[in-house]
Amino acid sequence: MLDDEVRQIIAATRRFVRERVVPAEAAIDDTDAIPADLRREAAEMGLFGFAVPEEYGGLGLDMSAEVRLVFELGYTTPAFRSMFGTNNGIAGHVLLEGATEEQKKAYLPPIASGEWTASFALTEENAGSDPSGLTTAARRDGDGWVISGSKRFITNAPLADVFMVFARTDPDAAGARGITAFMVERGLPGLTVGPKDHKMGQAGAWTADVHLDEVRVPASTVIGGEEGVGRGYATAMRCLAHGRVHIAALCVGLAQRLLDESVSYAASRVQGGGVIGTHQLVQGLLADSATDLYAARALVTDVAAHYDDGSDTRLGPSCAKYFASEAVGRIADRAVQIHGGAGYMRGVPVERFYRDARLFRIYEGTSQIQQIVIARELLRNAGVR
Repeated sequence: MLDDEVRQIIAATRRFVRERVVPAEAAIDDTDAIPADLRREAAEMGLFGFAVPEEYGGLGLDMSAEVRLVFELGYTTPAFRSMFGTNNGIAGHVLLEGATEEQKKAYLPPIASGEWTASFALTEENAGSDPSGLTTAARRDGDGWVISGSKRFITNAPLADVFMVFARTDPDAAGARGITAFMVERGLPGLTVGPKDHKMGQAGAWTADVHLDEVRVPASTVIGGEEGVGRGYATAMRCLAHGRVHIAALCVGLAQRLLDESVSYAASRVQGGGVIGTHQLVQGLLADSATDLYAARALVTDVAAHYDDGSDTRLGPSCAKYFASEAVGRIADRAVQIHGGAGYMRGVPVERFYRDARLFRIYEGTSQIQQIVIARELLRNAGVR
């Protein structure tokens, strides 16, 4: 059950998204940027820290409340949510999951307020879903560490003030072992960010490569302190479990928008003497999309409740992310089909959302990775190791 304060936060976000962000979608797509006033207002509303506990300056939403908020954020361009998504999600959760109390008190308040934008720097050219290929390395040097390597497709990298960098600290450890997380501030000698990537969709959500050439950081930047050395990948996996539920909720929000656009068009577009919504084949497309949406929303809501009580923080998140991201892809495809030729034209929302939705089946683990996680977890529960 949501208390009155959380309901008010969700209602305010809904109004802001529909009254302020939706009208700006075309401009965001054209300029590949979020207007400064929207960023400022989002920070004032606490959206940069909705998943950060109140003691560190955030709103302190649990997962059940978070997914309902994200349903509203997902109703508009994904770039808006992406602006503060890493602060609440995979980057901020590196601190929540792995940092010492001293680190949390130092780093989380500026992240929650929007003073800092944080990035999650794990992916490399040959290390994405499989960490065994991770080559970014950190070596001890006196009372600190020196990090060298490159990261790819890092969300918010062009804007980031801090990077949660994953580097191999034990060159002899196999696979995911021997990986450590570091909090690396922008501006350090040797750290550079490449040009913005040119993507298929999600204009306004910036990604770029991050290069670290002998970047020296103090020992205090090791997430978790000395005990955190070699535990970075385990921290990353816990962050991704949270992120998968979050992305699934985002897919539900976008699915709702796509269905609304489809119904509106089907109810107004005239062909053959009547609106196309009276045609049974169009009705079939609408019905399939509505069913996908209802199923995804129910799944995400249920998974969030189990995540909150600790009974399932692995299987459910992967199921939710897998189903919801595939479902929104189907709904986007049907939305373009219902719009016909108009749905293929730039400037029509469903055309833009069709491109935007494609990424959801890739990040926070591809659909194929989710299948592997789901199957292995089922078999592990059955005693297969």
